Amino acid sequence: MDEVLRFGAVSIHLGEKSGKYPDGNQVVVNGGGLRVAFDTPLCSNRIGSDFDDVDLVILGHAHEDHMAGLHRVPKARVEVHEADLDAVRSWAGLCEHYGYPPDVLAEMKTLIERDFHYVPRPDATAYTHGQRWDLGGGVRIRAHHLPGHTSGHCALVVESEGVAFIGDIDLTGFGPYYGDATSSLADFRKSLIEVAELDARIWVTSHHRAVISERSKFLADLAGFAGKIDQRNEKLVGYLREGPHSLAELARRRLLYPPGFSLPYVESAELNSIRMHLDELMADGMVRRTDDGFELG
Repeated sequence: MDEVLRFGAVSIHLGEKSGKYPDGNQVVVNGGGLRVAFDTPLCSNRIGSDFDDVDLVILGHAHEDHMAGLHRVPKARVEVHEADLDAVRSWAGLCEHYGYPPDVLAEMKTLIERDFHYVPRPDATAYTHGQRWDLGGGVRIRAHHLPGHTSGHCALVVESEGVAFIGDIDLTGFGPYYGDATSSLADFRKSLIEVAELDARIWVTSHHRAVISERSKFLADLAGFAGKIDQRNEKLVGYLREGPHSLAELARRRLLYPPGFSLPYVESAELNSIRMHLDELMADGMVRRTDDGFELG
């Protein structure tokens, strides 16, 4: 039985290892008239009626590990930020969202159907930044658009309880992930500043950290998480100090994942992320493009 933490109207069902990927942490909010789930990680399949009876699922963003319980709640309404809507509504939309080559997408479809119970939700509808939901009984939720991880990534704040679900700004040691077609390193940098400004006293992550209840710890963990971006820039510069590299050579040396780690999307994520870092470094005049690839400026 997963551990459950409660903060007023908010219940947090902790996934395996505090929601370490591929699992996640399930937030359920009970109002006077509505029961709402934030995302649907793998652990939602183990919860029972507290999850299965929800009236509404608000997705903080669209990724396979956040949609792993949608098959259990076919009658619940599903809402997601407008920028991620197509990725929830259809497999074709999710393919555009990932942006991986066709052979990788074929592997991903098999993997997410098997391991994450993936089903599209063509009935999903869109919300926008600042949207509010009144659940009755004084329980209120507001969406805060914090893109970067995906173009529609949002924090969901239960304003009446001071609880902020910050999704995949997950404060892990891995650092920010921005490896898909709709990801943006520039947007992620901005969102890492804005998330600190949310009016909250409890911060809940999708993965690993789970619940933080001290602002000083939240800010320290956030600084460490954000710092991974500059560490990756330094790592790339270190590679280029050895001599010019092509994009493919840089991807083989890895920026995000350790050598030997293998999942279908890893190479694509490395290529996408490295391109974003190189764009930053070239804009700063630290790196320049050559006929053979990239070298220090």
